[in-house]
Amino acid sequence: MKIGIGLYRYMLNKENYRFAKQAGCTHIIAHLVDYYRGQNGVHGTDEVKNMGESLANEDVWSYESIQKLKNEVEEEGLTLYAIENFAPADWYDVLLDGPKKEEQIERLKQIIRNVGKAGIPVFGYNFSIAGVWGHLRRPLARGGAVSVGFSDKEGAKQTPIKNGQIWNMTYDENVEGYIDEITTEQLWDRLTYFLNELVPVAEEAGVVLAAHPDDPPLKTLRGTPRLVYQPHLYQKLLDIYPSKSNALEFCMGTIQEMTEGNIYDAIEQYGSQEKLAYVHFRNVKGKVPEYHEVFVDEGDIDMVKALKLLKKHNFDGVLIPDHTPLFDTENPWHMGMAHAIGYIKGIYDAVVKE
Repeated sequence: MKIGIGLYRYMLNKENYRFAKQAGCTHIIAHLVDYYRGQNGVHGTDEVKNMGESLANEDVWSYESIQKLKNEVEEEGLTLYAIENFAPADWYDVLLDGPKKEEQIERLKQIIRNVGKAGIPVFGYNFSIAGVWGHLRRPLARGGAVSVGFSDKEGAKQTPIKNGQIWNMTYDENVEGYIDEITTEQLWDRLTYFLNELVPVAEEAGVVLAAHPDDPPLKTLRGTPRLVYQPHLYQKLLDIYPSKSNALEFCMGTIQEMTEGNIYDAIEQYGSQEKLAYVHFRNVKGKVPEYHEVFVDEGDIDMVKALKLLKKHNFDGVLIPDHTPLFDTENPWHMGMAHAIGYIKGIYDAVVKE
């Protein structure tokens, strides 16, 4: 088991690598999609504001660029363990079953080959049309620290998704109308196509594909179905294509937000199958449709109990805070992360090394 940190694209630099190393991390999870640009933490989203513009076929996904990133991380004494999320502009028709689906799935295959060639073992993804949407950004954590939450009562109206948008990002501003309605079964069929095409390529490349659950974990969002909005639905995804390369990006906060089951049984179920590629080790209070993210040591999850279960099942991947509330300081994100990593490292030393 290792401790790491997730860095957004604009944060992939020497300063933050050294911060990670100084905080006690050994591994990096990199986001190459250009969202949250210049933000401190996760920002709010609504029917107007999304996570920005997505561009297709960017060079950042080439083997040369990925290898350069890996080298830069290693120069600071860290390991690049995973890349998280495809650019929406590179796979919107895979998600929408559109005319460019076959062309775009070939693009995704090449990205996975590039990741494998560079020696990066994991690629995380979120198979979702609406994506991460509807978060409120408010002083919701201990001491009035700014964090994000979801509220059906107070949050944004769930308006239909415009054409030219997917996963809460814009890939084409010049189209009108709204995306077509689909059923849950149709979305599962699209995921089946994705896995049948990509898992064999990932196997050959030596890469594990890791699926993130839906956040917020609602059955539908903005008129679109969701896939993994309850813990047991992860199993349905795994059973589509049984393989060591078909695994989970296990977000503890999202699973805790779900209305069925519990986080401890989920760790038992999927940890015993060795399906946890890496873990978002974060905490929340409440469940959908009313919840908010909090500091890792103040939420509804008993993090020590969860860590003991991960140890029980010999989890050998990476724990990252994912995101965390912000301190009222000059460097709110860095202070929040330093607190989260320090807490994780403390209980890790007490539990894993005992």
